[in-house]
Order: sequence, then C-alpha cells, then structure tokens
Amino acid sequence: MEVLPDYQDKAREEKEEKRRLDEAQARLGALSAKQGRVTLYKTKADRDKYLKNEINSIDTYERSQQRTLDEARAELASAQNRLEELDQKAEEVGQSLEDRRERLRQMGEQAAQTKEEHSKLTEQRKELWREDAKLESAVAHSREELRNAERTLASLMDKDTGSGLRALDSIVERLGLQDKVYGPLYKLFEIPDRKYNTAVEVTAGNSLFHVVVDTDTTATQIVNAMNREKTGRLTFIPLNRIHPKPAVFPEAGDAIPLIQKIQYDPKLDKAFQQVFGKTCLCEDLTVAAAYVRSHNLNTITVLGDKVDRKGALTGGYHSTKSRLEIIKNVRTWGTKHEEESRNLREVKATILTIDQKITRLVGELQVLSAKRAQAQSSRDPLANEATLIHREREQLAERIEKLEGDVADLEADISAYAAKKASLKQELASPMVKNLSDAEIDEMEELGKEVETRKKTLLELSRRKNELASRKATLDIELNESLRRRREELRGKIESLGEAPGSDAAEGTEDLASRKRELASLNDSIATLESQLENIEMETEKQESALRKAQDQLEKVQTQQAEDSRGIARQQKSAERYLTKRQMLLGKKDDASKNIRDLGVLPEEAFEKYTGVKPDRLVKKLHTVNEALKKFAHVNKKAFEQYSNFTKQRDQLLKRQEDLDKSEESIAELVEVLDQRKDEAIERTFKQVSKNFEEVFERLVPAGRGRLVMVKRVDVEDLQNDEDDEDDEDAQRRRSSIDNYTGV
Repeated sequence: MEVLPDYQDKAREEKEEKRRLDEAQARLGALSAKQGRVTLYKTKADRDKYLKNEINSIDTYERSQQRTLDEARAELASAQNRLEELDQKAEEVGQSLEDRRERLRQMGEQAAQTKEEHSKLTEQRKELWREDAKLESAVAHSREELRNAERTLASLMDKDTGSGLRALDSIVERLGLQDKVYGPLYKLFEIPDRKYNTAVEVTAGNSLFHVVVDTDTTATQIVNAMNREKTGRLTFIPLNRIHPKPAVFPEAGDAIPLIQKIQYDPKLDKAFQQVFGKTCLCEDLTVAAAYVRSHNLNTITVLGDKVDRKGALTGGYHSTKSRLEIIKNVRTWGTKHEEESRNLREVKATILTIDQKITRLVGELQVLSAKRAQAQSSRDPLANEATLIHREREQLAERIEKLEGDVADLEADISAYAAKKASLKQELASPMVKNLSDAEIDEMEELGKEVETRKKTLLELSRRKNELASRKATLDIELNESLRRRREELRGKIESLGEAPGSDAAEGTEDLASRKRELASLNDSIATLESQLENIEMETEKQESALRKAQDQLEKVQTQQAEDSRGIARQQKSAERYLTKRQMLLGKKDDASKNIRDLGVLPEEAFEKYTGVKPDRLVKKLHTVNEALKKFAHVNKKAFEQYSNFTKQRDQLLKRQEDLDKSEESIAELVEVLDQRKDEAIERTFKQVSKNFEEVFERLVPAGRGRLVMVKRVDVEDLQNDEDDEDDEDAQRRRSSIDNYTGV
C-alpha cells in the first residue's frame, strides 16, 4: 500500500468537503440571519442599511483576503519554481554522482580483471617455480649420470684419444667445420637388435673412436689445431680418400653381412663399408671358418668369436661392460641432459616473461588505484551537495504544502464570503417580508441536513487523513533518519570499493575475489570428488554384488565341503578296511614268495601256463606236486637256478664284449682319420709358412736366400726299442710322421 498517494487523495477530499461544508454553512447562516433580521428590523430602510454595511464589510474583508491570497499564491509559485530548480540541480548532481560511480565501477572491474590476471600469473609462476626446481634436480642428475658414463667410456680408451674426443667439438665449432665433421663412428649408427652388439663391437674395435670427416683437408685442419693446443690424438676417416671394394657374400641363411644389422646415414656408407663391409655374421665357428676359406671374408659369430681371412682366430669371454652399451648410455644421458636443459631454459624464460607481466600488472594496478583515489576524492563534495539539496527540497516541499493549504483556506474563505455577499445582495434586492418563503424554509432544512452529513463526512475524512498523516510522518522519519542515511552509507561503501589498495574496501574486494576463486576451486574439487564418489559407489555396488556372489558361492562350497568331509570320513573307514585287507594279502604274498623261492628256479611256462586255471584246481595240483617232490628230498634244489643265472650272465658279457670291440675299431679309425687331417693341416701350414718365409727373407736380405726345414727325430730311438714287446711295435707303426719332427 502506498501511503503518500492515499494521504494526498484524502487531503484533497477533505479540502473539497470542507469547501462544500463552508458553502452550506454560509448559505445556512445567511438564511438564519435573514430569518432573524425579519424580527430585528421594522423597516426596509433599516434592513437595507444593515445589509449594505455588511456587504461593504464583506467587500473590505474580501479585498484583504484577496491580497493575502495573491501573496500566498505568489509565494507558492516562487517556492514551486525553486523546487523545480532544486529538482534540476539534484538531477545534475545525481547524474554527476552516477557518472563518477560508473567510472569507479569500470575502474573496479578493470582492477578486478587485472588482479584476477595477476593471481593467475602468480599461480602459474608458482607452478613454474616447482617445475623449475624439479627440472634443476633432473638436470643435475642427468649431468652426473652423463659424467659417470663419459668417465666409464674414457676408461675404455687411451688417454690421448679421450682428450682428443673431448676437445673435438670445441675445435670444430671454433673452426666452423660443423658441416664437414660428422663425428666419431660410434655416434653415427644404431643397432636395432641388441644381440648383435658384441659382434659389431669386436668387428669395429678401436675404429669406434675414429672420426669421420668429409676430406683429408678437414682432418688436417683439426690435427693442426690439436697439435697447437696439445689436446690429444685422433684417427680420422676422410670420405674422399677411402674407396672400399664391395665384398661378395654367400647367399645362404647362415651367413649374413654384418653391415645389414646396422642403421646409418647413407652418405656415410664409405666409412661403414670400410669398417664392416668385409665381415660376415655366422652361426658358429665351424660355419665361420668354412666361409673364410670359400669366400675370403672376415667372419664373426653373435658371441664375438672372430675368424680373420688371414688366418687369425679371436674369441673367448667378453666382458659384460660393453663399449656400445656404455656409448649408448652416453648418448642417452647426453640427449636427456640436453632435452632437460632445454626445458629448464624454456621454463626460466617463461618465468622471466611472467615476472615482467606481473610487474606490468602491478604498475597498472597502481595507476588504477591512483585514478580511483582521485575519483573518490570528488565524492564527498557532491554527496554533501546532494544532501543539502535534498534537505532544502524537503523543507521547500513542506512549505509548498503549507502554502497550498493556506491558499485553499483563503480560497474557501473568500468563496464563503462571496456566497454570503451574494445572499445579502439578493436579500437587499428583495422586498422585506415577515417570514421566510417556503422554498427558503425547505432549503434551510436541506442545508441543515447537508451540514450535519458533511460534518460527519469531514470528521471521517479528517480521521483517516490524520491516520495517514501519522503513518506518513513515521515513514518520513524512518526514511529520512534511517533508510536514506543507510542508503548513503551503503552507497559510500559501494563506492569505496574503488579506493586505493590497503583500505578495508579494497581488502574486502581482494578477499571477495580470493573467496570466489577459492569457491570455484572448491566447486571443481567437489565436482571431481562427486565424480569419484559416483565411481566409488558404482565400484562399491559391483564389489558388494561380487561379495554376495562370493558369499553364496562360499556357502555352496562350505556345504559341499561338509558333504566331502562326510564322504572322506566314509572313504577313510573303507580305506582302513582295505589297508587291513591289503596287509593280510601282503602277508599271504610273502608266504607264497617264500614258498616259490624254496622251490628254486621255475621254468618260463610256470608264469603263463596256469594264469587261467582256477585256484581250487591249482591247490589240488600243488598238493600232488608236493607229494611227488618228497621223493627228491636229497637233491640240491638251487643248482639249476644257479646254472641258469650264470648262463644268462655269460651271454650278456659276450654280447658286451662284441659291442666294445666294434667301438674300439670305430674309435681307432676316427683317430687315424683325425691324425691324418692334422698331419695334412700342419704340413700345409708349414709349407705356406716356409714359402712366406722365403719371400720375406729375400726382401730382408736381397742377396741371400733362406728356407725353413723341418728337423726329424734320429732313428736311434727306434733301434733302442727293437726289444720292446709287440704292442710297442704296433704303437711305433701307428705313430704319425709329424711325431718324427723335432724342430725347424
């Protein structure tokens, strides 16, 4: 319910009702006065004189009230004009406050966005700091592992080569030869299958540390630089000076070119053909030796046993400390160290960029704070001016309301006196009569009733207006003393959000933003936890279902176990009975075996002839035989058994002797063949060595000639052994002709 419009409506109704009441009372008074004057004046002249005096008096009063009314109307118009001016001025001040408030709001939003960005960058920088610490630890670890791997690798090569390889990169970079120097051989290839590492390592040997360059000129430049700086020694492979001949490999599954097991850049093919191009990978040494003789190739097994085409054979145990594995560790840790170092540099660069952004944002916040403080400083004068305008307007509104009431009262008063004057003039123009006319009497009665009615109505309107006025006054007091003041305080606090950092409002804003971010983070966490909770609940339901199934299955198993236990108990009882019976039968069996042993050796048919005969018949037949045996009680019953055993043993020994004789002949034949192959190999090797010796001797002594002659054993030993037994003579005849050689 709106109080002010109702109050204004009731005030207008009261004023109108009062005006009508005054008019009715004035008309009623005029009629009453006329009725009284009928008896008061005896002549028309006296009456007219009185009426004229009353009319003149009323005219004088009307002129006086009209002047007062004009003054009141002029004052009311002036107040209304002033009120319009105050409204316009209040609107201008309000617009200025609103503009300032909008500027503060915009600056506040900009500051909030800047702070939000600052907060995000700060969090990002914290994450990067943690990442930086993690990467620094990882880089330190990879650097230490790289040093250990390089130290291990350096221990596998001589000192000069290690120094040269360490200085190579700096020399190449200083001379600008990055495109001409390809690096040590071990850095230039990969072995997809690790099982060939040993074969590749043995084949390459120290060539792993040879440096591949494009030309011998490049190698000369590096060598000169190393000589000047005394930084070790290196062996170079200039691609323009090597021309490896392609080898012909056997087309067989047990011999594979070793170079096919290596991956490298095709432009370095010459270098790898030089090192690995004439080596074939074989399954074992036998196959390897065969291909060396047939194809004049170097061969090697997976285990690293090597057969050189010049006759040398290298093999045996290889240390688990593989150079290729160590080289791979060096490359792996080097790559990892380089990658982590690059990541660390990127993280540090990002941190530096974020620091610059944070510094820029702090500067922007300081500028915004200064602008907000400047805008805030202009608030108090405008707010005070708005308060003064509001108070003056309220006072002016009260005065206008009072003036309007005065004008209304004056207008009602003038209207009442005008009606009275009109009645007097009407009476003055009428003849003098002793009584009122019937119409006037009726009018008086009507006017009396109307006055009473209007008085009651006016009283009710006054009561209701007073109630509304009381409520209006209460609301005005609450509005002016509490609500408007509170509104100004709230506006001030809202506007104080644009103050400089450090103030309570700014701290409140920062705390609000922090709480909002925390709320967003908590909402995300809650959403994540709710999702996890849903998953856990689903998993719990699955586990509960599985548990119920397991419990059901457990109950079934327990029931089955109980039944099995009862069955086992029954089976145990049955087993006990059967064990007892078995013991009894075993006892009978032992007795029967003893009786059979007492009988001596039985013929073979005894174990098959009576298998299908019934026991009763066997018992009868046994009784008959026992009665017959009693006649031979003086005969040795075991003589036949011993004879049969000795006969079987003799047959077995004869058969074994025959097998051993055949084995002896085979072994002797194999030894003879092996001795013959050995003699042929030694003589063939000696002839080749003798030939090479003659060639070397002729080169060493151009004017001379040398020969290698095998010295034979003197036959004196054979003469001294003439009296030896026949076995020694056979051994002497079997002696290899090589055994007769005593030296060269």
